[in-house]
Amino acid sequence: MIQLTEAGKRFGPKILFQDLNWLLTAKERVGIVGANGTGKSTLLKALAGIESLDYGSLNVMKGIRAGYLPQDGINLTGRSVFDECLSVFDEIRALEAEQQVLERRMGELDHASPEYQQIVDRYHHVQAEFTSRDGYNIESRVGSVLTGLGFSKEDWQRRVETFSGGWQMRIALAKLLLEEPNLLLLDEPTNHLDLEARNWLESYLETYPNAFVLISHDRYFLDVTVSKIAEIWNKRVYFYTGGYSKYESQKTERRVQLEAAYRNQRDRIEALEAFINRFRAQATKAKQVQSRIKELEKIERIEIPPDEKTIHFRFPQPKPSGRIVTEFKNVSKSYGDKHVFSGATFNIERGDRIALVGVNGAGKSTLIKILSGEEPITSGEFNLGHNAEPDYFAQDQYKVLDPELSILEDLGRVAPRSSNTELRSILGCFLFSEDDVFKRIGVLSGGERNRYALARMLMVPSNFLLLDEPTNHLDMRAKDMLLTALEEFQGTVVFVSHDRYFIDKLATRVFEVGGGEVHVFPGNYEDYLFRKSGAAAAAPPEPAPKQASSNQHAPKSDPAKPDPAKDAAADKNRRLNPIKLRQMKERQRAIEDEITRLEVEITDFEQALSHFQSAQQSIDIAELLESRRTDMKNLMAEWEEVSEIIEANR
Repeated sequence: MIQLTEAGKRFGPKILFQDLNWLLTAKERVGIVGANGTGKSTLLKALAGIESLDYGSLNVMKGIRAGYLPQDGINLTGRSVFDECLSVFDEIRALEAEQQVLERRMGELDHASPEYQQIVDRYHHVQAEFTSRDGYNIESRVGSVLTGLGFSKEDWQRRVETFSGGWQMRIALAKLLLEEPNLLLLDEPTNHLDLEARNWLESYLETYPNAFVLISHDRYFLDVTVSKIAEIWNKRVYFYTGGYSKYESQKTERRVQLEAAYRNQRDRIEALEAFINRFRAQATKAKQVQSRIKELEKIERIEIPPDEKTIHFRFPQPKPSGRIVTEFKNVSKSYGDKHVFSGATFNIERGDRIALVGVNGAGKSTLIKILSGEEPITSGEFNLGHNAEPDYFAQDQYKVLDPELSILEDLGRVAPRSSNTELRSILGCFLFSEDDVFKRIGVLSGGERNRYALARMLMVPSNFLLLDEPTNHLDMRAKDMLLTALEEFQGTVVFVSHDRYFIDKLATRVFEVGGGEVHVFPGNYEDYLFRKSGAAAAAPPEPAPKQASSNQHAPKSDPAKPDPAKDAAADKNRRLNPIKLRQMKERQRAIEDEITRLEVEITDFEQALSHFQSAQQSIDIAELLESRRTDMKNLMAEWEEVSEIIEANR
């Protein structure tokens, strides 16, 4: 379909990639990965025909159409959202209009005339073409894609220019998906999508009929969408079969094999050189010496690429807060007539790492602003715990910075005890290297400003971090650094993120904001999805309960809803497919980890009760202890149910 031969590209004096040989076939699903600045977007633009190659050639089969989605910069005007998406079917709609014209002409002409027969023939041809291109379903297809990408029906008739840049990128993505080009080229398509839209896009790409190549810094998204990874590293492009997880393991294996081959080659070279040097002067060995010299000259030397730099950084640990960091009791929030949520009741405890999830506009940012003190509550009771010091990172956090200072100078003021080398290393973690550290804050791009604002805040963190989209504009290495630092952080973290891997690794609880309520789920995002899907033996949780503990859930039976316990019992009587069985085993391990954590908490609470300080404190601890025991009982019941299903399928 598309073939690159000895392809290479420069950026000024810097070579991005070279000697690339790549045949893109009709059904390929490829993810391009690599550090920022290695040329991922440039390679995608070359495939789209937007960038030319400096070396080699690119050959495209006749009739191949490529559709390209950039990271940003889309500016649509003049039509409603629905009409903008319908515009990709202009050719099909023209066929429909022609049908209508031909129908009118047939009604006006004598059926016995030659002109009538010509129009009938043309009508049949147009109708067949219209039907073969699924013309009767184009409106339903547009509606399905817009809904999947998060547009409500009310949004469909809004003019495109009234939407923000992120939503305009969604409209552009919708148009490309509806167009179905032979080669779909997507540059970080998940940047502007919430979790629900990402999940929908994953499912859509699974059944996409043609080839696609995409760039993403989302491990999970790459794992479930692509079957090949193209890594740009050290000016070369290396290919790996499978998703991102397989790429990581294969890359490690390839490195081990390369190092072994390098050692074997060095041993052979040293042996040849030793023989040549030893017998070079002996006439009787001249033939053997010449043979070894020729062998030495023919050896293609193996080179070990330099190791990728790995940066480890630990943020300073804050002073501890009290056990209860914040408490919500029947909290409601409204903006005039707009109702965001009501009846929110939960506690956030020291050491919690809470992910806020929900569709865009559900109220995640509102909730995090209430926790930070930037937004007042409408009703209810909100209490900040003893010694709790919230620090809020917003997506426009850079607005509070001095635009005249360089980022290195500003960071030095925040952390005066850090050396210049330490400051530059930290900035390197957030993608500021070499002369970038001398840039004035005022000239940074929006993404650069957000990255710097995050690095600045985390240099001297409070004990209660509130992070709104901290992973935006970070590559995988920077995300890993941030994730590790937050995992080691001894304070409390509440965060909004659309990166499932990041949520899975960091979250200890998930708060779902939506439908005017806040629901609380124990565990990470996979646990949350497991419970939401009804696969767990326990019933889905009600809105966060009105007791002291956020972990309490009082399931209520509803005959109109499916009973997961009955579903699980039914599972025991039939063989599960391998994927379902693997999910059950993963859930069993997750439950065991959660039980271990609860056992530790229960022990802590029991010890705290044995040291009396005040009557109120004893009452609070007793309520928390009872909550954990209830959670333990529910988890044990679920573990037994899942274990029975696994045992029955051995």
